[in-house]
Amino acid sequence: MKQRNLGDKVQKLAAVMGAEDRYDIYRRLATHWDDSTSVVLNSRELPSITSDKSLWADIDDFSLMMMYLDMVSYLPDDILTKVDRASMGISLEARVPIIDHRVVEFALSLPLAVKIRGGRGKHILRQLLYRYVPEEIIERPKMGFAVPIDGWLRGELKGWGESLLSEKRLKEEGFFDPAPIRKRWEEHLSGRWNWQHHLWDILMFQAWLEVQ
Repeated sequence: MKQRNLGDKVQKLAAVMGAEDRYDIYRRLATHWDDSTSVVLNSRELPSITSDKSLWADIDDFSLMMMYLDMVSYLPDDILTKVDRASMGISLEARVPIIDHRVVEFALSLPLAVKIRGGRGKHILRQLLYRYVPEEIIERPKMGFAVPIDGWLRGELKGWGESLLSEKRLKEEGFFDPAPIRKRWEEHLSGRWNWQHHLWDILMFQAWLEVQ
């Protein structure tokens, strides 16, 4: 089966290779800038569920711990936030039935063996879908709803990005260290790396700052 976005997958793997321990792997996967204090001047990282182990539940199994962290951080802070903003922006009431509390409670009660089997996730859900959905639909590569920010920044948004990320501007504003940002911007434009998410974080702040 042909791998989709192989370059991005390799880049993600490279990002976790230097992890201090298995829990640091999750933090690196869940954040963009490994050390935000190295980018934001005169800053310190506040405790959060992804950085402070004292806030974590007492779960020994690493797979279950990652599921737990997804449920209490990535899901409400990212995925559901985007759904809510996008739907409310057009006055639409969205519902996410698969996180109905009864479904979640049932999923939490299941042993890990019926969730992950043979190195593949969602085992019990796959078995259910096989009854109603053609296998070729279930087994096709995962496809998200991401927009092609990487290409936009190298194309029609290149000038906009350059104006917001210029070294002179970053120095004068005094919020960010220009060096790591410029390095990633130049690497991204060269096509050698895809730093779309790292750069988008900075660009959104810069765009907001511009209209203040």
